[in-house]
Amino acid sequence: MAVRAVRIVELEGPEAVEVGEAAEPADPGAVVVDVHAAGVAFPDVLLSRGQYQYRPELPFVPGSEVAGVVRGAPEGSGFEAGDRVVGLTGFGGGMAEVAAVPPSMTFRLPDNVSFEAGAGLLFNDLTVHFALGRRGGLREGETVLVHGAAGGIGTSALRLAGPMGAARVLAVVSTEEKAEVARAAGATDVVLTDGWRDRVKELTGGRGVDIVVDPVGGDRFTDSLRSLAPAGRVLVIGFTGGEIPTVKVNRLLLNNVDVRGVGWGAWWLSHPEYLAEQWAAYEPLLASGAVPVPEPVLHPLDGAAEAIASLERRTALGKVVLKVR
Repeated sequence: MAVRAVRIVELEGPEAVEVGEAAEPADPGAVVVDVHAAGVAFPDVLLSRGQYQYRPELPFVPGSEVAGVVRGAPEGSGFEAGDRVVGLTGFGGGMAEVAAVPPSMTFRLPDNVSFEAGAGLLFNDLTVHFALGRRGGLREGETVLVHGAAGGIGTSALRLAGPMGAARVLAVVSTEEKAEVARAAGATDVVLTDGWRDRVKELTGGRGVDIVVDPVGGDRFTDSLRSLAPAGRVLVIGFTGGEIPTVKVNRLLLNNVDVRGVGWGAWWLSHPEYLAEQWAAYEPLLASGAVPVPEPVLHPLDGAAEAIASLERRTALGKVVLKVR
């Protein structure tokens, strides 16, 4: 049986993305989900150009984050028809009306979270939860600075940093429009990219910040190191700015600061129990309202090309989600 799905038929970027039909997944070991919404993430941009480390054969359906209703589940999985869930499909297949999700990567969606918001949770919120908690060692009362603060990772960092213990969260953005997005997501202070380091020094009384969340990379990386307080940490999450920066390690020695890689996917792939542990820690924050439910930027399924392109152009304000049903 065929379902409507987003398809990448040529590795020519988001412009070559189309919506058509794909075979309904048939995996007896998977939780079969009627997808209501699907997340769009930066790896989908790279996949559309053949630049991701995983390169599926053409044509393929992108998307790894889904939210919807269980149609069927294997015995012993803990799920049954009618359950509201979110899940990770692995390496694609999510941007379709029906998706197959491994039971170990399927989670119950709290009743206070819509499908659209749920589809935008897993990649970004769990990456940030891993970054600030496991890799960053965020301590109560510390100050966090967030680059790319109006994007998907950025808004997640602004939403989670306070509930996870930060006393102050500074956002770096490129426009006044993005500044409003950052404030709405929870930033206590917002600075524009032009002259951001000097402004951050002023705001912190010359001390600097304890943690920098950096999904951007590029030419601001050295200034991120310079903006750290003693024992501060830069968390390297990605390179949406295009350029992969280098580190002169004498800066780390002289100032007693760290650069820490944040490879959430690599971590849970090598620690199979981690996703369940992480969801158990994160879900109560979400269900209780301690972590605000995100308000994603919605596109229709037919608008998938534009949705993916908005990430490549860095014009997306917040997490981008496709409304499938």
